[in-house]
Amino acid sequence: MTEADDVIIDGDLPDAPPAAAERSVSPHLAALGQKAKDYARNARAENTRRAYESDWRQFSSWLRRQGLPAEPPDPQIVGLYLAACADGKKGGASAVSVATLERRLSGICWRYRQLGEPLDTSDRHISTVLAGIRRAHGRPPVQKEAIFADDLRAMLAVLDNDLRGLRDKAMLAIGFAGGLRRSEIVGLDCGPDQTEDGSGWIEIFDRTTATTGDERAPSAATSDGGLLLTIDGKTGWREVEIGRGSSPATCPVAMLETWMRLGRITHGPLFRAITRKNGGVGAERLTDKHVARLVQRTALAAGVRGNLPEGERKLAFSGHSLRAGLASSAQIEEAHVQRHLGHASAEMTRRYQRKRDRFRVNLTKAAGL
Repeated sequence: MTEADDVIIDGDLPDAPPAAAERSVSPHLAALGQKAKDYARNARAENTRRAYESDWRQFSSWLRRQGLPAEPPDPQIVGLYLAACADGKKGGASAVSVATLERRLSGICWRYRQLGEPLDTSDRHISTVLAGIRRAHGRPPVQKEAIFADDLRAMLAVLDNDLRGLRDKAMLAIGFAGGLRRSEIVGLDCGPDQTEDGSGWIEIFDRTTATTGDERAPSAATSDGGLLLTIDGKTGWREVEIGRGSSPATCPVAMLETWMRLGRITHGPLFRAITRKNGGVGAERLTDKHVARLVQRTALAAGVRGNLPEGERKLAFSGHSLRAGLASSAQIEEAHVQRHLGHASAEMTRRYQRKRDRFRVNLTKAAGL
């Protein structure tokens, strides 16, 4: 993006001669400026953008306390900030993890790029400090507990069969069977191009039979149908197929159909809030935080991982528990799981697999020992 583009996005025009400056901005250019800002805003997922904005606010607050300027970007100052975060603050706040620190640096870089003043993270004041922090404080990431099929059945059983319960059952089942992120669950619409804030839509297919073309010949294949999700996720657009289950009580598609029928959901957001006034279905889309709270609440109520201390159990589950549960439970080729989850690499998929057949490939014996 050029310097002129940056200025237009900010809503102004580049410096011009006095005669030109006196002319007002045309409605067409003003509309293009607003459209450009909208496109720039959509360059990042909403959750990522909120996180980056929070990172910048924390960095700006630290700069003000130290009496340091925010501009122009100074790698040495950023290196000092990283060291301060890694060591904690005098006020008693705990030090942040390496993963959080790397995310904060990404947020700072993102903000400086928006200002047209890129930050050079390869500068030794940043790269060397960050490498030292990783070496001193780095540790394996803390993973949330996975929700397996038996766990999910127990969680579904603790929910009521009112509208709220039927909605939550459908969310849990679809989230698990689709291996979806929590934002992908609540971002679903009933169809394409129905809302501006939607990030995907659904299509429900009935049982179908594919024939050979000869009416006398037996059918070539029979499908029970299912649910097709078209999702705009972190790695771009992907399609997710969710087949019908063996029992209506545990079938994600049947649960979704029940919720849509009784909730009269035919257009717009798929999962919506229940109104407090009359207990009916509202028009407002649920937030991704609802998914996290739902997983935590039902997992605790169902006694999932009851062997853990109570304090640990409260922190053991999140929206990603559903995604990790599918990745760990599906007994199929890893490539299928990777494609289903929308991962860019097989290594990322393996991070989600809490249990798998370790040592199935024995390189020691294969090498002759």
